[in-house]
Amino acid sequence: MSARDPASARQLAAARPEISTWLSANAGSGKTKVLTDRVARLLLKGVLPEHILCLTYTKAAASEMQNRLFERLGAWSMRADAALRDELQHLGLETELDAAMLRQARTLFARAIEAPGGLKIQTIHSFCAALLRRFPLEAGVSPQFHEMDERASRLLAGTILDDISASDQQSVIGAVAAYCNETDVMDLIASVLKHRQLFAKGSAKAEIWGRLNLPVTLTAEALCAGVFTKDVWSLIGTLVNVLSTGSPTDQRNGEKLAKLSGPSLEALGLLEQLLLWGEGTTKNTPFSAKIDAFPTKALRDGALQPHLPALHALMARVEDTRDQRLGLLAAEKTAVLYAFAAVFLPAYEREKQARGWLDFDDLILKARGLLTDQALADWVLYRLDGGIDHILVDEAQDTSPIQWQVIEKLAQEFTSGQGARSNRGRTIFVVGDKKQSIYSFQGADPAEFDRMKADFAARLKPTDTPLFDTSLAHSFRSSSAILALVDQLFAPAAPNAPAAGAVGEQHLAFKTKMPGRVDLWPALEAVEKQKDRSWERPVDLPDQDNHLVQLARYIAEEIDHMITQKVAIPEEIGKTGHYHMRPVRAADFLILVQRRSDLFQEIIRACKAQNLPIAGADRLKLGAEMAVKDLLALLAFLATPEDDLSLAVVLKSPLVGWDEQTLFSLAQGRGRKFLWQVLRAATDQHGRLIAMLNDLLLQADFLRPYELLERVLTHYAGRKLLLGRLGQEAEDGLNALLGQAMAYERSEVPSLTGFLVWMQSDGLEIKRQADQDGNQIRVMTVHGAKGLESPIVILPDTAKRDARLRDDLLVAPDGAFWKVPRAEMPPRLRELRERKLRAEEEERDRLLYVAITRAEKWLIVAAAGDLAADQRSWYQKISLGVEALAAQSQRFPTGMGRRFDYGVWGPCSAELEEEQSAPSLALESFFNEVAPPVPAQPKPLSPSDLGGEKSLHSDAEETDEDAKLRGLQIHKLLEVLPSLDSSLWPDISSKILDQAGLPASAETFEALKAEVLGVLKAPDLQFLFGPDALAEVALSGRVAGLENQQIYGIIDRLVVQEAAVWLVDFKSNAQVPESPADVPLGLLRQMAAYAEVIARTYPDHQIIPALLWTKQARLMPLPDALLANVFSEPSLDL
Repeated sequence: MSARDPASARQLAAARPEISTWLSANAGSGKTKVLTDRVARLLLKGVLPEHILCLTYTKAAASEMQNRLFERLGAWSMRADAALRDELQHLGLETELDAAMLRQARTLFARAIEAPGGLKIQTIHSFCAALLRRFPLEAGVSPQFHEMDERASRLLAGTILDDISASDQQSVIGAVAAYCNETDVMDLIASVLKHRQLFAKGSAKAEIWGRLNLPVTLTAEALCAGVFTKDVWSLIGTLVNVLSTGSPTDQRNGEKLAKLSGPSLEALGLLEQLLLWGEGTTKNTPFSAKIDAFPTKALRDGALQPHLPALHALMARVEDTRDQRLGLLAAEKTAVLYAFAAVFLPAYEREKQARGWLDFDDLILKARGLLTDQALADWVLYRLDGGIDHILVDEAQDTSPIQWQVIEKLAQEFTSGQGARSNRGRTIFVVGDKKQSIYSFQGADPAEFDRMKADFAARLKPTDTPLFDTSLAHSFRSSSAILALVDQLFAPAAPNAPAAGAVGEQHLAFKTKMPGRVDLWPALEAVEKQKDRSWERPVDLPDQDNHLVQLARYIAEEIDHMITQKVAIPEEIGKTGHYHMRPVRAADFLILVQRRSDLFQEIIRACKAQNLPIAGADRLKLGAEMAVKDLLALLAFLATPEDDLSLAVVLKSPLVGWDEQTLFSLAQGRGRKFLWQVLRAATDQHGRLIAMLNDLLLQADFLRPYELLERVLTHYAGRKLLLGRLGQEAEDGLNALLGQAMAYERSEVPSLTGFLVWMQSDGLEIKRQADQDGNQIRVMTVHGAKGLESPIVILPDTAKRDARLRDDLLVAPDGAFWKVPRAEMPPRLRELRERKLRAEEEERDRLLYVAITRAEKWLIVAAAGDLAADQRSWYQKISLGVEALAAQSQRFPTGMGRRFDYGVWGPCSAELEEEQSAPSLALESFFNEVAPPVPAQPKPLSPSDLGGEKSLHSDAEETDEDAKLRGLQIHKLLEVLPSLDSSLWPDISSKILDQAGLPASAETFEALKAEVLGVLKAPDLQFLFGPDALAEVALSGRVAGLENQQIYGIIDRLVVQEAAVWLVDFKSNAQVPESPADVPLGLLRQMAAYAEVIARTYPDHQIIPALLWTKQARLMPLPDALLANVFSEPSLDL
């Protein structure tokens, strides 16, 4: 075997299954391969699949890893010896690869598939859910709990708010409402739920005041008393009088002072505005006293000069109390929040428990509680420990501190020596990259990556296998040009070096011969919004000369130019490390933005205007989809036919297809009539439409919302009509709407109006999966592109973007604070805010790293709008990096920019250009022909309809209808009663008939019951009703005596014995034959048909057809000779 390259050797060392490993992996370095290699090598060592736990960050990552592993194991099962031996050697196996080892490798696929519970490759949430389902009583959850989504949580929160508002605790709602509106309350609740562990124990006033460094005795009255003395009010009166004689500025200040009517925090705030410098001052210390600056000089030197010492003393007191005033306001606001949480959170937990619901945070929190509860943890860990020997953690940089606590508890037995299988080798493998930690809004903290590494290293150091700390520096994805830019941007010594957490070791290209390119387009300057816009133009639609619209248009035109002009891009020839040039195609382009802003929508709009194939937005708001709006308008009309607007929307939609003139002709002049009344009268012109709407109106009260939507989409071709007008991308919205209808029906009693209200409260966003095999441009956020790659990546959203605090709370280890406006923050909150902003800036640097490293060969960077004055925008950082690479000048659509090339970019080869050209398809003529009708298949015959008499003539007075009902009643009881305890037979028989819709009258029931019980208790008939007997068995097959026609029927009892098969049919005739020879011909034909069909299934058994006459509890076998010629008798009419 040839020597391994350095990159493969590092991967091989990291995948060693016998040691615990902590792996830092650069973007594109093949961490998924290392994970699958390690699992494969564990399996080859004989580790059972169910003893391996792989934790990933997303379901998509878990699915990809499982697919890769199964693909490899499946291929091994089919490999020839030489090929399999070579593959195992490349995997790093150092043992002798004899025939036994090869056989073992070939069995791994089956072992992994058949492992109890399956191979555990799952997200941390899925694992915690499985853990809680395994120990529900210990965890205090319902064994049948359901996982609720964000929408269900929001709706439940709204219900709880309504309940609290109607209770004696409504005051907490009023206190919160004083600080925010209804929409803000729901966002606030989401923040409280996100940090619920900080509110779980509540917080007394002393604790809140203490966290803000305030005396617990501090009140607004006490604070104001120290400022507003009698002398101060006298001074304020003098100031008001004197200021009224001064300059316009003095007069305005005097008017403000005149509004002070008494001591309050608001009055203190007004004094601060007048007597202290503001936050924006550059010459003075912010919020310091305006000594020698207030009032104007003329008044200071004149009428107010005797009062200046007192004024300066007041300024000093106001300055000294400012932080306490702000702290008191923040403390009171936070106390309101804690009081609200103390009421809301218990109610939220009660309602979830009553419904058997857990949200995603519950899964982690309750799993952590289960593993840390001293009374239960040892038992749970011991039981769980018996099923886990090896833990693998993927994307560790995105694991939250609480999730780490779960992993830490799972692995603590690995080093304790007290596990359920302490004699086995046990390992932990963690892989991640701090530079790619971009999910802080989901609780991820890159600092935990280093902390947990140190923790595991310390715990494993005394063992025989200390933690192996290693890294992967080679990228198997990106060209040297891309990686050179990355190193320029993220090297510690780089100009404007990124914040901590984004800096890493040097990046090395594995594909050193692959050409690469970085283009930096000149930034477009911001264009001011026009003030004299036409009133017809939508207010939210940017002008055509808007800088974002211009950039989107330039990008779309450039992509179109590159595709039509067959601009070349390198492509590897197989896996040889050699490259040729091929024309670009639409699927090569991945456009990444920081957020779904106006630029995001403009790029999609511009690409569509250029007729470029584009996948559309990676996420869509369900309620904003045109197809969904049209269907909801139809449902609104069906719920309220008097809703003219909804009916008009339906008529204009693709479902009907009217133009504005047709709608106007119908609607104008209708007076006070509803639109539906006018339309319903126009049957001559719109008959089919009226018939459709009438049908849907009739069905609306009886069909569930899902069924009604399906009727519109399928029976009336609504799906075809909507997709024909709106395009294939509308299908995601249609499917999501149907999914919401099903979700609504699972949680509510289904009704049309209820579903409409349910949808109105829905801000659901669905993630659209781009078709990887389709030739389409992809546009998405950088977060959405995590884990993806593309030959060409365009970064247009690189202009200034100010860091913002998205959360309503400022969180500290000792508790949470309800955020206040920046200018009103006390020192503790200002400190927390600055820390949070620094963390946001660090994450934005990491987001830039993720964005750049999605590119394989070509990175294009553009910007539109203002750039940051502090050189912190992405564009400015990339610009510095490109300059350091000695890039060359190049003309681009937005002007002269810079290009950095690596390798030789030659023209496309002729044969590849020919391959890229779209072939013309000539369809065969039969594609245009109407398919012939499918021949009608003959209906199977019923054995009871083969002709001949079914009963003997009787003198009984029973009518045919009564006889048929009596027969059905007896059959139903003989079918059901044998499966029940015999002691219940007398009392339950009547209920069985009632539930089956076959009630018996009081006069006939006793005789009926006696006849049935006589059959069931007959000793010689017990074998027909035992556990081995089959009831109501369907039989289907062809019968030679019936010209080989198909029959279908149901035999009452089938008993399969060792040598014989009994076919028994119950007969409730009033007149019972004396012998088989007297059995009516119709019954003989029925049993002969059954016997011939069942004989093919049991060719080695004796087939015994028999009739059970219930009136006499008598079983009558039918001889073969009697049945031999029944189909040749007269009266056989097929």
